[in-house]
Amino acid sequence: MDFEMTMVGRLEQPDALLGNVRATLAAARSAGVPILYVVVRFREGYPEVSPTNKFFSALINGGTPLQEGTDSAAIHPAVAPQPGDLLITKRRVSAFTGSDLEVVLRAGQLTHLVLCGISTSGVVLSTVREASDKDFRLTVLADCCADADAEAHRVLMANIFPRQATVIDHRT
Repeated sequence: MDFEMTMVGRLEQPDALLGNVRATLAAARSAGVPILYVVVRFREGYPEVSPTNKFFSALINGGTPLQEGTDSAAIHPAVAPQPGDLLITKRRVSAFTGSDLEVVLRAGQLTHLVLCGISTSGVVLSTVREASDKDFRLTVLADCCADADAEAHRVLMANIFPRQATVIDHRT
């Protein structure tokens, strides 16, 4: 979730994260596991971003371009989708909000989600909470998630996510 060029570019050292995600994707593809990419993207002019939405207004006004069709909104090439992977576009922090993710999951009878993404305190947290409320079984790959705040990442993985998900590393 949210492996757009602009999001990866906000990390200090993304190489280990991208390597872990790339290895996970390869293993999942080999095992025939469906892969869904979730990206946050907005139309030109950002009509989806309300001035009352503190997070996205600050992001857009701060010059973070997440416009559909731009290079900065593209998925990083190190973890780019392959034929057969699905792309889900969302308009908010959670992977479910403003997207057709739940429709795709229910249609495919997918009940166990394995999550990774940037950022742990953003899309991962929001998606874990919402997916749990929707009764999905959850696994969070700790070393395939990253956050600009290392302490927030640590606390979420150690203390918060285990209440609703199994938290493991990608090699487990």
